[in-house]
Amino acid sequence: MASQHTSVIICGNRHQDTYLAKIDELISLMLQSGIDVNIERRFADYISAAGYDINNRCHIIDRPTGSAAAAVSIGGDGTFLRTARWVGRMDIPILGINTGHLGFMAGYTLDEAPSLIEMLLTGTGVIERRSLLKIDSPDLPDDIFPYALNEVAILKEDTSSMISVHLSLGDFFLADYLADGLVISTPTGSTGYNLSVGGPILQPTLQAICIAPIAPHTLTLRPIVVARDSMLHAVTTSRAGHYRVSLDGCSFIMNADTRIDIHNADFCIKILRRADTDFATTLRNKLLWGQR
Repeated sequence: MASQHTSVIICGNRHQDTYLAKIDELISLMLQSGIDVNIERRFADYISAAGYDINNRCHIIDRPTGSAAAAVSIGGDGTFLRTARWVGRMDIPILGINTGHLGFMAGYTLDEAPSLIEMLLTGTGVIERRSLLKIDSPDLPDDIFPYALNEVAILKEDTSSMISVHLSLGDFFLADYLADGLVISTPTGSTGYNLSVGGPILQPTLQAICIAPIAPHTLTLRPIVVARDSMLHAVTTSRAGHYRVSLDGCSFIMNADTRIDIHNADFCIKILRRADTDFATTLRNKLLWGQR
């Protein structure tokens, strides 16, 4: 049985009508198991609007509570990333349930609810610590959450012309990347945007940062992997006079010739998984690794 202190936070996207009955079943199973269920207000409003009784059974919250055993993300990897931003520094493990497409970070299904609840009740899950990237610049918009669990992408904006990213590794010049952009990713993000532009797959618990150009003008510019504690300095020039920066898909515009510093964050995101799943299993199941 769960103790009276066992609680979870549930976050989710609001575009999954076909899964609402199973989501309600998951919540009911948690409550029947003695788990205290807290639901993000926007997600709770979405479920309630579909006719499911949420308000009388669960706590509706605007901010995560630090006492939660886990934050359960229901959606795709985009929802998982939003949950990571919401949890932030609160040190709450995130459990991803996939109702989206690939679901690399959100690795489980609603049909696996009984085993996931059992894991929460018994405390038998494995927690992996995943590094984040942080960007610094005096020109950052005030409302930006300056962290990325997947990647920082420097991109051209509204023009067919390439941008030039002058990149330094610490105090030493690395290269001028004349390209459509540059993807700087964590090991967790190596299977995302980084992979799509030809970057390497990294085991997500590695201590490293990957740098991969997008359609580089020079064939000698290839993806490289550097140490996790590296400090990257990027100054981007563009004929358009500005460029775009994307943090896990949340983007904003920066003026050309402004500098951004990219480095490892001073906190990690915890990911909760069952002991019977690992990175190799995920590669085989999600990317069909090694199949012919």
